[in-house]
Amino acid sequence: MEFVKPIEDILKNNKIKFKTLNYKKLNKNNLESSDKIIICGTSLADNDFLKKTNLKKFDFIKYTNKPILGICAGMHILSSIYGGKLKKQKQIGPTDIIFIEEFLSMEPNRKHQVYSLHGFYAENKKYFKTYSFNACPQAIKHNSKEIYGILFHPEVRNKKIVEEFLRIK
Repeated sequence: MEFVKPIEDILKNNKIKFKTLNYKKLNKNNLESSDKIIICGTSLADNDFLKKTNLKKFDFIKYTNKPILGICAGMHILSSIYGGKLKKQKQIGPTDIIFIEEFLSMEPNRKHQVYSLHGFYAENKKYFKTYSFNACPQAIKHNSKEIYGILFHPEVRNKKIVEEFLRIK
């Protein structure tokens, strides 16, 4: 819940109705009523979601047209669902990044301080464009869908990213 509660707070502050689900309870029925999907991060030690049997619960991502925001582990899932690879890269604490283009309200070509807490990063050049890179991809977007992945934790220092995602139609 340490990664979910701050996202819930952003949703409440923006008067957004939401339902929180553990990935183990995902199914087609409980996603149909959602307009958007946010996949939050997990603790560094929790990588069970990447096991093949658990990752299959996220297959819906390939077939939905709903906007999706994957944060940290969520970015790992987005990349993995589309055949991407995870690679080791530990980053913990404040990190300076620069966006090459505007990305969910983040201005390009200037430093933004973000909060990193990850042991891996996701790489998938076939289906995703990288919008920011610092030792590894920090922000990606699907080439043809409103699917965004962020390796850092916007709920800590960059809440406006989540708020901008909420405005996507």
